[in-house]
Amino acid sequence: MQIPPLFRFGELVREAEISPRILSKELQELEMNLLITRKVCNTKPVTVEYSATPYSRSLMEVIDAMVRWGTRHREMVTAASANA
Repeated sequence: MQIPPLFRFGELVREAEISPRILSKELQELEMNLLITRKVCNTKPVTVEYSATPYSRSLMEVIDAMVRWGTRHREMVTAASANA
């Protein structure tokens, strides 16, 4: 899994199909937990950029394990459904 190096608030709202209010809350929590950094750009209109911190990369092993488990689980559920 690849963490994007830089992403903008508006891009996240569109791509994640999440409400701006909920996204803002989640990003604040990620920033509070030192997983992302927030940068307000001096542009018109104002843009806000987020990036993953080096510390956030320590989660990759956990995320990869969850992806592997999810894939195996889905295969098991699909096989069980096919045999029913």
